Amino acid sequence: MGSEVQILVEPVPQAQYMILGWRQWADAGAVSSGLPVYLIEKYQGKLVAQINPHGYYLFQIPGTHDLIRPVIHFHNGFPQSLEVPENHFFLINWGTTSILVFIGDEPHLNVEEYVQAILKVAKLFGVQKMIGLGGVYGEFPYDKERDISGSYSLQEMHQEVEDLSLRLTNYHGGVSIGSYLCKRAGDEHIPYIGMYAMVPYYDLSPLLNIEQTLRIENDYMAWLGILRRVNYLFKTDFDVLDLAQKSRKLIREVSQEIQELSGQMPEAGIQAYFENLSKNFRENPFIPLEDVWEEHLRKILKKMEDEGEEG
Repeated sequence: MGSEVQILVEPVPQAQYMILGWRQWADAGAVSSGLPVYLIEKYQGKLVAQINPHGYYLFQIPGTHDLIRPVIHFHNGFPQSLEVPENHFFLINWGTTSILVFIGDEPHLNVEEYVQAILKVAKLFGVQKMIGLGGVYGEFPYDKERDISGSYSLQEMHQEVEDLSLRLTNYHGGVSIGSYLCKRAGDEHIPYIGMYAMVPYYDLSPLLNIEQTLRIENDYMAWLGILRRVNYLFKTDFDVLDLAQKSRKLIREVSQEIQELSGQMPEAGIQAYFENLSKNFRENPFIPLEDVWEEHLRKILKKMEDEGEEG
């Protein structure tokens, strides 16, 4: 089986950290598939390695038509493109820090070999810490900071993960590719943190008496929450202003859509539904310790200035 890793640069550069995302099952809000691509494009990541896809993917499942088949595009009878599963590693240099960003397709087969290929790349590039991304849909306010659950590969990482304001998961069920990797990374004594953002999803069918759902496809607020934690953990300074602006625009768009639905069917109680969600929701904001001290110091200095003016 052709499952080897292909290194595309020589010599192999060192990278302290790795961020991993997949086009996968747990990809609500495109947290897993969208955020890595956003970082690669924004910071001009360089392709440095890839995993040969052969042996990891099915061509078809009988009775499902084109559910998992590769996608081909013809123009005037000529095949212009063929979209097949890909698993690529990009290198982003940020000052003295180098980060591998991985984006791939969740495998259908041979997951153990697939995960070992990822860990092989991590070892070759000298990665010291890995972060895997995922997204899960849930019912909560769209204008609040996203709840992010967490997992970790080594017991000694517990406090480090708690400092990230992650809700430590007690999940028991079918495994995602990130959770599988978390366990195998721990077996190799490689630090790995899984971050799964909750992404708003609303089933309004009981209120409207017709099938109607509302969900966020690209949840920039979830991306922002994760990137802030990445900056804190990796001591980087990736620009979060763009995602903050996209988040504010997202809130306005969702709010407008809700108002339009409520205006069309005022008797449905849509506005009250969202008000109840906000009333019963408790945020778990990520406030890094140094930010707390900086805010505390600003208050002290402001108080001293005020007292000086009064004297």
